Amino acid sequence: MSSKIETTEGAAVEYVTAMIGGQLFGLPISRVQDVFMPERVTRVPLSSAEIAGVLNLRGRIVTVVDMRARLGLARAEDGKPPMAVGVDLRGESYGLLIDQIGEVLRLSEEGREENPVNLDPRMAKLAGGVHRLDGQLMVILDVDRVLELAADKMAA
Repeated sequence: MSSKIETTEGAAVEYVTAMIGGQLFGLPISRVQDVFMPERVTRVPLSSAEIAGVLNLRGRIVTVVDMRARLGLARAEDGKPPMAVGVDLRGESYGLLIDQIGEVLRLSEEGREENPVNLDPRMAKLAGGVHRLDGQLMVILDVDRVLELAADKMAA
């Protein structure tokens, strides 16, 4: 399944949007397996703070990555339960903890820009570019970068 769609304006990519610490992020829809409310997350001894733990999701063991910790942000103080976006990397299942899920946006591939030089370095190392939307910057999460670094920290 490809997330690229040919339109009269050229190639378009669909993104699932998510808010993390007040910043809008987009995940390529082709990488998103599901969206769920994480329940009964079991902490993994000696894992980094970025690994919230593991959970059982419909018979699969899912490693839960705290995206706020991954981005160096403080814990959410609003009391709302986090949501999770399910993604896979090399057959392993992961859940990315986010503050809230948004809508699916179909954006022109031509509108994607490289990371701006003033983008927070913590975001820049996880970003695969940006889209400028009406008065807002959507950072495109590079799922491979997010998970490679999380997997390295879990193994360490």
